[in-house]
Amino acid sequence: MILHTDKELAFRTKKISKLIWDYALPGIVGTVVTALYNVVDRIFIGQVEGAIAISGLAITFPVMALVSSLGMLVGSGAAARISISLGKRDHHTAEQILGNSLLLTVILNAVFITIFYILLEPILMAFGASSLTYPYASSYLEIVLLGNVFVSLCYNFNAMMRASGYPTKAMVTMLIGAVLNVILSPLFLFVFKLGIRGVAWATVISMFIGMLFVMHHFTRRNSVIRLRWRNIRLNRSIILSILSIGLSPFSMQVAASGVALLMNTSLLRHGGDLAVGAYGIINSILMLILMVVLGLNQGTQPIIGYNYGAGNYRRVRETLFYALRMATLFTTVGFLLGQFFPQLLASAFTTDKELLEISSTGLRIAMLALPLVGFQIVSSNFFQSIGFAAKSIIQSLSRQLIFMVPGIILLPRIWGLKGLWIAIPVSDTLAALLSLYLLVIQLRHLRQLERGEERNEQLPA
Repeated sequence: MILHTDKELAFRTKKISKLIWDYALPGIVGTVVTALYNVVDRIFIGQVEGAIAISGLAITFPVMALVSSLGMLVGSGAAARISISLGKRDHHTAEQILGNSLLLTVILNAVFITIFYILLEPILMAFGASSLTYPYASSYLEIVLLGNVFVSLCYNFNAMMRASGYPTKAMVTMLIGAVLNVILSPLFLFVFKLGIRGVAWATVISMFIGMLFVMHHFTRRNSVIRLRWRNIRLNRSIILSILSIGLSPFSMQVAASGVALLMNTSLLRHGGDLAVGAYGIINSILMLILMVVLGLNQGTQPIIGYNYGAGNYRRVRETLFYALRMATLFTTVGFLLGQFFPQLLASAFTTDKELLEISSTGLRIAMLALPLVGFQIVSSNFFQSIGFAAKSIIQSLSRQLIFMVPGIILLPRIWGLKGLWIAIPVSDTLAALLSLYLLVIQLRHLRQLERGEERNEQLPA
């Protein structure tokens, strides 16, 4: 296995800080770019089709979030399992995971997209579409839903590309999709006059090309793991191992959609349409900040998974602690920006004075516990990386459901609209405390395993 030596040796011996940035920087670039090109789409649609079209596109976001959760279910679980298998030098199992992931992604997309397609109108109406926005939302989804299998395969195999030791290639895949989308969207809108359908086609075509790029990688002879025909068949134990880890990000995505609906209805009740708009602005700013942390997680996951599988527990701890420090640093910078320059941040989205005031107030309050969020996200990713699915799911759902929902229901009764903003840092703080508790217990266990390895090394041959 000479072709694998260099990458595996780096996981085992390379300085942790250098190794993390080798993997994290491409991840950060990829996640941030992906977030940004969605914003560019909204700008283009607004210029050509107007405000109603933007609203129609916004209606589709919860639907797409639910559909994309399928990709997270398979991609995150498979990437973590591949890292652990490679750490054990079990390339055969890693390739089986790769093949099973391909077939599972196609099957899940076929089932769920069919359901969404049949029930498209009632689903869109349930998510807030009106007679004006429905034509735009349905025109977009009719195309994007059919092409979602390409999107899922691109994202899933991109994660597995990182997990198998190719972070830069994974970044290039994301950049290919982003750059193509930025080129094709205005081309289809301004030149071919395809309207919102043009944006949908731009997204599908971009992801299809990205999918071809990443699939080609896994068919190459010099790839650490390869996609082989004999492995493209469902294996019950492998499927369950993938889903057990993937349930955490899947659950988080589904919960986030549900919480967003609850939050929007509460905002309408206590603050009106402008409060809903302010929440959209706050979420956009928070997402751009947290995308950096998510990119960092993408870099640390294969390192933690590989070394945990290899029994190198000291390097697992080193990777975790470094990631925690970096994530806290990033979110602290975001916290300071939110406290001192909230109006400046909000003004990138609107010039309406009343909306700016509501957004600025909400942003200050919502970001009060932001430094703790980085810790919570990295902690959840750590448990996912080492295969402890249940603990990862608990942490993922704690903020979104266990703490956030009661806050949304109870706190506005005391403080009105301000109570809804307060619910965000309260849930962040409680979720971080739960993560700290679970992490301390796990680190004690990890230290025991590390001491056991040290004793074994000291035994005479």
